[in-house]
Amino acid sequence: MTVTQDVQVHAEAPQAVLAALGSTPEGLAPDEARRRLEEVGPNRLPDPPRQHVVLRFLGHFDDVLIYILLAAAVLKAILGDWVDFAVILAVAVANAVVGFVQEGRADKALAGIATMLSLEADVQRGGAWCSVPAEDLVPGDVVRVRSGDRVPADVRLLDATTLQVEEAALTGESVPAAKDVAAVGADAGVGDRSSMLFSGTIVTTGRGVGVVTATGPATEIGRIQQLVAEVDHLDTPLTRQLARLGKQLSLLILLMAGVMLVIGRVIHEFALGELVSAAIGFAVAAVPEGLPALVTVTLALGVQQMARRHAITRKLTSVEGLGSVTTICSDKTGTLTRNEMTARTVVTAQGRYDVAGLGYEPVGEVRVHDEAGSTGPPAGLASHPDLADLVAAGGLCSDARVVQVDGHWGIVGQPTEGALVVLAAKTGWTGTGPAGATRLAQVPFESSTKFSATLDELADGTRRVHVLGAPDRLLDRCTTQRTDAGPVPLDRVTWEAAIDELGGQGLRVLATARRAAPGEETLTGEDVGHGLELLGLVGIVDPPRPEAVAAIADCHRAGIGVKMITGDHAGTALAIARELGIVDVGERHPDGEVEVLTGAELEAMTNEQLRRRVRGVDVFARTSPEHKIRIVRALQSHREVVAMTGDGVNDAPALTRADVGIAMGIKGTEATKEAADIVLADDNFATIERAVEEGRRIYDNIRKSVAFLLPTNGAQSLVILVAVLLGLSLPLSPVQILWVNLVTAVTLSLALAGEPAEPDIMTRRPRSPDEHVISPRSLALVLVASVVIGGATLAVYLLERHQLGADDARAQTSAVAMLALAQLAYLLNCRFLGSTSLTWRVLVGNRLVWVAAGVLLVLQLVFTYAPFMHDWFESAPIGARDWGITTLGAVGVFLLMEAAKAVTRRVVPG
Repeated sequence: MTVTQDVQVHAEAPQAVLAALGSTPEGLAPDEARRRLEEVGPNRLPDPPRQHVVLRFLGHFDDVLIYILLAAAVLKAILGDWVDFAVILAVAVANAVVGFVQEGRADKALAGIATMLSLEADVQRGGAWCSVPAEDLVPGDVVRVRSGDRVPADVRLLDATTLQVEEAALTGESVPAAKDVAAVGADAGVGDRSSMLFSGTIVTTGRGVGVVTATGPATEIGRIQQLVAEVDHLDTPLTRQLARLGKQLSLLILLMAGVMLVIGRVIHEFALGELVSAAIGFAVAAVPEGLPALVTVTLALGVQQMARRHAITRKLTSVEGLGSVTTICSDKTGTLTRNEMTARTVVTAQGRYDVAGLGYEPVGEVRVHDEAGSTGPPAGLASHPDLADLVAAGGLCSDARVVQVDGHWGIVGQPTEGALVVLAAKTGWTGTGPAGATRLAQVPFESSTKFSATLDELADGTRRVHVLGAPDRLLDRCTTQRTDAGPVPLDRVTWEAAIDELGGQGLRVLATARRAAPGEETLTGEDVGHGLELLGLVGIVDPPRPEAVAAIADCHRAGIGVKMITGDHAGTALAIARELGIVDVGERHPDGEVEVLTGAELEAMTNEQLRRRVRGVDVFARTSPEHKIRIVRALQSHREVVAMTGDGVNDAPALTRADVGIAMGIKGTEATKEAADIVLADDNFATIERAVEEGRRIYDNIRKSVAFLLPTNGAQSLVILVAVLLGLSLPLSPVQILWVNLVTAVTLSLALAGEPAEPDIMTRRPRSPDEHVISPRSLALVLVASVVIGGATLAVYLLERHQLGADDARAQTSAVAMLALAQLAYLLNCRFLGSTSLTWRVLVGNRLVWVAAGVLLVLQLVFTYAPFMHDWFESAPIGARDWGITTLGAVGVFLLMEAAKAVTRRVVPG
């Protein structure tokens, strides 16, 4: 049994909803509930689809370069070369294992959402209240909730008493939402549906009774889960570039192997077995099988560095992706702001006061407002009785209290009341307790009246009613206003102007009032009366993080746009955006106003209309999960690389869709953390800016590493190709080629991962997503280095074999040594691709270079002198003369490449 599609339960009267669901205020009969449970299924989110572990592992072989390696291994097996087969296969499997271990488990995002659901529910069955597992709820059940309960399903309220619900994880609102029975408009967004309770949200105060309208996947949270499941996560620019590079290399390898086979067979009449072995050697030489390991380890080192900067990376490629971000779409509450309501401005009939300090920490002065903009004098309670009376009224009406846990300040109670309690603490007010006021009675806040009131006996024995609430409601009940000369008639026009001014600054406005209550013992809503004395206004706000302001400025200098996407109201969002520097104060829409798009306006737009406007809008308010995904997609249609931040479950779908999803680690929900690529351990937006810098450094180092690694393969394949074209015996065997590839990939190429960031890294524009990982200048150096290193290797082999009389094994071992030492020399060239390496600085600044060089030399000595290596790799011991020849060759490579760098800097664009 479900509500028909044409019934908007939030917009219908309670009786109409009950009728549509076939239920009554007494709930369902037990038999009917069981029947409906069989029809609609249990009230839980479905388990996410999971790919079998074997298929996930095999997916890491899905790379064209790995296909070439596997084909070479199969051919070696057919020819009976089992050692070569084992080594080649081991390389391919090792690469798959690394990728499998590092991959993220996307289905955890769905599991994280499922943990938000309630376990038990109070339900009325057959006219009697009972507790049942939340999974057994069905549409039509009547349930009740109290303060502290988690709402078990989507519920249309039938009755509510001072009911407020924490919906920040679903809507992004920074304060609990007031709920009541009255229907709302059919077009109301999720955050404005005050007649509804949503599954997974938490009741903060009051109690309510309602009828279940949706369960399991049909709930609002279930719909978000479905959005997460359906979102297609995009590859990062580096992933796309490496895939393109792999395809280009594979086509080149197959083409050259074909040419080599034809020439070797037709011109030199090689035997088929020898020719196949040469072709396999060429393919193995040309395939940069160390490239995946190089990128993975470089990213892993970056992950460790980012963790030290409080950015925990769940997916390796997101490290580089964050470095290429062009736009950051950020949630407001808890991300750019502290999610801690703070009193900022106090207005009385006598004047205005500014309140310093952020959040719930009771530190900060209250000062007289200076119209000139400078800092006014401190405002003490003794010298400013108007402030003292307002603070007393707010403190006495508030039930919240400030607590400190593990060094963090927080409040127990309502955030708005907490702001007033902290304000009182900042002024030094201590009006409660044995020497202060005593509460005699209370009228709790209700959404219908929008105020709370207390009857208090003060220290001098007098009794007063103090009232705290929405300013428009209190103005209706006030006839006078407080002045130092005594009560005077209320100047409503002035107060309404002050309310509008504070609201225009994005502040949430509260008002306080009082009246004398001699002899009164009790207090009800009717007793509060209409002859109140207005004490003043308090403007409160969820304040921006100071570090976020600096971080946003840094992002703008780095060419990165920042957009706020929030569920909060447009005015509040715009005011915070101005304080953060997201929107310039002078930035205007053609109609004279700063442009803010709301969820309702987004609903009315087509995707094409949104695509045309999205880059010019920096603030989006009252948004839903679908709106956030549309915004991200619209930006991506302009080839923007988008990072999305958030902390609520409503952010999870957009985080999944974004190029890089960033979740808050402290206040973020588990669903958001599991959907994200990066989790900020300190919930600090400034950490994103530092992570962007780290991502850019890592990408620069990957480019250096790729430019360094490719000449190894180019030189080796060139050696094999030239040998076949000239009809020579092979200077290198396939397993020797694999040896050189692996030892250089796991030693020398990783040394460049430790290169420090370049000085201008955060002042340059973000790179284009189309920019190739190999720039034209780097490509020129790769080609030159391939020829120089390959020529040196072939020259050493021919010298040893034909001039010095060495046997084939010794000549090949010398050629392997030449390759290794030439790569070490070229590593020093690559440390400064854009400038000369003929400087003492090439020897310092990165100790990994020398660690890697030492490891390489040790491995090369094992290759040369260990007997078991002779059996596996057909190597042989070489003498001092051979080492001398290869060392001189390495010095020659270094000098020739420095000359090539000087030429390419002048001739080839960077």
